[in-house]
Amino acid sequence: MQNKTDEIYMQRCLQLAKNGLGNTYPNPLVGSVIVHKGNIIGEGYHRKAGEPHAEVNAVKSVKNKALLKQSTLYVNLEPCVHQGRTPACSKMIVELQIPRVVVGCRDSFDKVDGKGIEIMRKAGIDVTVGILEKESRELNKRFFTYHEKKRPYVILKWAQTLDGFIDFERSPGTPIKPNWITDEYARVSVHKMRSEEQSILAGTNTAEKDNPSLNVRDWFGKNPLRIVFDKNLRLSKNLSLFDGTIPTLVLTEKEKTPEKNLQFLTLIFDKTVLRQLFLHLYNAEIQSIIVEGGTKTINHFLEANLWDEAKVYIGNTFFHKGIEAPKTAIEPVKEEKISDSKLITYRNTNAD
Repeated sequence: MQNKTDEIYMQRCLQLAKNGLGNTYPNPLVGSVIVHKGNIIGEGYHRKAGEPHAEVNAVKSVKNKALLKQSTLYVNLEPCVHQGRTPACSKMIVELQIPRVVVGCRDSFDKVDGKGIEIMRKAGIDVTVGILEKESRELNKRFFTYHEKKRPYVILKWAQTLDGFIDFERSPGTPIKPNWITDEYARVSVHKMRSEEQSILAGTNTAEKDNPSLNVRDWFGKNPLRIVFDKNLRLSKNLSLFDGTIPTLVLTEKEKTPEKNLQFLTLIFDKTVLRQLFLHLYNAEIQSIIVEGGTKTINHFLEANLWDEAKVYIGNTFFHKGIEAPKTAIEPVKEEKISDSKLITYRNTNAD
């Protein structure tokens, strides 16, 4: 019965934590609830990196601090133990003499990784770990992938027709513009997704043919770092990607001087090119990337098994011929209807 009660309050922690999506990088999404005799007396979530953590915000919201010594604190991720831009939460909990703490999942970040739990238990606090553990890890899939696999969480995204094409055949002289397969409602969904991730990548052909902006226009939120493959620096500087309004990273084998909001990363274009990119993004604390390239670019990630999730929008239209969309043998985990389109989600649980 106690576990069921704990699950109810942990679910509330997860709900609160989601409010920080897109704003807490490189920190994880964390929510916290404080309960006294069956009543929630405080709650909070981590809003932004550098600002107070969820546990601190929850404690601050408690009107009668004397009740903390008789309460249970719930949090979906192990309280931190290191002093960064904010104080260590596990030590604060000990100082406040909160007698019981319920944790969703352990934090695998090497500066924490069980140390917060150990500090609280050594102080005599009753610590329960693993309540809604699967859901807690899922919420912070970007954070855990980044720290455990030393690379960003990779989301492949493409739109295809009902007959399986990602683009029609473009003859020389075809205007440079997007070839819309879905309607504006699906595009709002895409822009919402962009606002939640840290970076977005397109291939050379996609940049050349579609002239995408890769920004957040139809949703409120931050623009992701734009990344584009341009091995030989052949792309026109008149493309929207090079308008200087958003930080943009060009992946090339050439040496090039940086410009305003435009950086160049020199890579060796061999079978390790994605790993080279991931190392750069890891060092830059980029925890997630959307790959919005064409079939060729997306297939690089599929073939290397370097992807975690795929979002496939299927528009209510036919091309009859053209460029075939990427394919995966993995079964979908979710299917949604967005206006006249479908959104199918795939998860790769055995990604490298």
